[in-house]
Amino acid sequence: MIINKNYICKIATVDEMETKWNSEIKKHKSDNWKTWKTESIERVRNGQSIAYYGVLNGKIICEATAMLDKSIVQNGDDLADDKTAYLCAFRTIEKYRGKGCFSKLFLFMIDDLKSKGYEKVTLGVEPSETENLKIYRHLGFDEFLKSAQETYPDGTIIDVDYYGMDLL
Repeated sequence: MIINKNYICKIATVDEMETKWNSEIKKHKSDNWKTWKTESIERVRNGQSIAYYGVLNGKIICEATAMLDKSIVQNGDDLADDKTAYLCAFRTIEKYRGKGCFSKLFLFMIDDLKSKGYEKVTLGVEPSETENLKIYRHLGFDEFLKSAQETYPDGTIIDVDYYGMDLL
């Protein structure tokens, strides 16, 4: 397992977010990523979300975001409120997948949200992403909440199933 003393989990700073988003924009040529960068940084600055990073030897290798305000979550009813956080933007650099890094980050995020008074977390997954759904179920997302559609900044529409997990 790769997790060692050189791997840390942390709440991201805006400067770290700028760096990470710029690298994502370089990898993905879609303008969606530029929009998501702007929104993500603005939401952290406004206290509407928290970005979490897993860092190995100074390099961000995985990430996740907790959205705390239902107004910034598509289909936000039942997904975010003062006791429920919506989790999204789960990403791990491919060569670090399956090594426990994201699991450690996930537990760090859950502990942080519990300490802030959150009692439930939710997430969305496309029905075709069966491997991701298996991972989410393994993490404890067993409560099916609803199905809906989300729209990307470029107008692409995707189907999404939403799941919840109690933290109590």
